[in-house]
Amino acid sequence: MLYVDKVTEKKKLLLHSCCAPCSSYSFLFLKDKFDITSFFYNPNIMPKDEHDKRLEELNRLIKEMELDIKVIEEYDNSFLDLVKGLEKEPERGKRCTLCYELRLRKCATLAKSLGFDCFSTTLSISPYKDAKRLNEIGYKLEQELGIEYLYLDLKKNDGYKKSIELSKKYNLYRQNYCGCIFSKKEGQDE
Repeated sequence: MLYVDKVTEKKKLLLHSCCAPCSSYSFLFLKDKFDITSFFYNPNIMPKDEHDKRLEELNRLIKEMELDIKVIEEYDNSFLDLVKGLEKEPERGKRCTLCYELRLRKCATLAKSLGFDCFSTTLSISPYKDAKRLNEIGYKLEQELGIEYLYLDLKKNDGYKKSIELSKKYNLYRQNYCGCIFSKKEGQDE
């Protein structure tokens, strides 16, 4: 597993991005040590117009921050099939673990096939996401697929607070739910 403070030369990072607000501070925190490509893969986000709005905001953020970050996007509807039978699971339960793994696996597979040095996700910035679980999944995928995982807990050192400040500065759309229809019912922030 790779740690930011151990990076001595710039590495190519495929960073799963869930939304512009979570990506804002993540990009600033990582940009000096990594050549970042953002991977917007979020089949959990529903409805499709919400997905597209978040993608549009991510692209606008990158442009307004004048960052040299390419966005690769992919959409499918695999999430609902994956969580069939877990509809009544509480938020942050088994359904979320499967969702984390779905997105991280897709990111890791793409990172390896495109020759990136490592992969990770912006999800760990959210106080509603379990960074420990995300990093465990990332490490498992590193072992399974043979591509290095970048350990992140972006909540540390006021990362979430800084993402809120950046959201205000860039007037970013901040959704009030993670993305899936189940979290929308609970009104969970990403």
